[in-house]
Amino acid sequence: MTPEKRCETARALEDAARSVEDAQRILSVTSGFSDTRSETVRVHSNGFEGEKDETSFTTWAEVSVKDPDGRRPEDYAYAAVRFVAALPTAEAVGREPRRALSRLGSQKAASAKYAMVLDPRAGGRLVGAFGSAPSGAALQQKRPFLEGKAGSTIGSPAFDVTDDPLVTRGLASRLFDGEGLAARRQPIVEKGVLKSYYVDTYYGKKLKMPPTTGGRSNLQWTLGPKSRDELLSDVGDAILVTGFLGGNSNSTTGDFSIGVQGFLVRDGKIAKPVNEMNISGNHLEFWKTLVAVGNDPYPYSSAYTPTLVFEGVEFAGV
Repeated sequence: MTPEKRCETARALEDAARSVEDAQRILSVTSGFSDTRSETVRVHSNGFEGEKDETSFTTWAEVSVKDPDGRRPEDYAYAAVRFVAALPTAEAVGREPRRALSRLGSQKAASAKYAMVLDPRAGGRLVGAFGSAPSGAALQQKRPFLEGKAGSTIGSPAFDVTDDPLVTRGLASRLFDGEGLAARRQPIVEKGVLKSYYVDTYYGKKLKMPPTTGGRSNLQWTLGPKSRDELLSDVGDAILVTGFLGGNSNSTTGDFSIGVQGFLVRDGKIAKPVNEMNISGNHLEFWKTLVAVGNDPYPYSSAYTPTLVFEGVEFAGV
């Protein structure tokens, strides 16, 4: 990738973003392209030696638009891949932030319990909040809400996730982890039951537990048969969450409170944009409300999250 090619791609992303209908409402476009190549050699006192050579390529575009009430809704798109040939076209990525235009006129909806349909692109944030808990360091310090939960039901049967570092061209694929442990697939949650933790050698010795691996790689979900639009049609009335706005998740208690934005759904159809709402709960109860998983894992994140549908989620709004 030459400097000229990088600049050409960034310009093509901006041109695509400004080519959408109602482009006159656009206030700003930010676009970019990046590529990296890295070589790593790891040698340990236990006799392990390993090396890896990897590449990554990323394109992105972000758009802000002017709302009549003075607000400036934003949206973005990006694609991250291991091989440049796998990148989608600049036009496809650049036009995607037109979703910002659909956010014009956003308001809070009434506070209530709604079915929540979580868009695949946004799902990684919520999964990351959950996934940060089951580590050896946290277990040894007795601060994760998942301590002592191995073998226990912590989610619905639809919650079924495996950590797989051997996915071909996966964003977090590897043959060995940071201390040289050989990569292997391991179930994290199997039909709602917590199966394993992320435990490295150091904390494994402290905990008297066999080491698994020091950290997360690619998450592989057991997928359902339906797309996001089909799941929206099934739930009828819901809130489609397309993004998160700040908030926090307590890895000790499992309590979380996160701002959300998205769309109110009526009779399976998107009715109007909503923002500045909030969801709250506890991970140990929240994942038990997962009732459906889509067939559409988001390809540009190592979480590979598909559409997720939860029932009875408490939304705070008006």
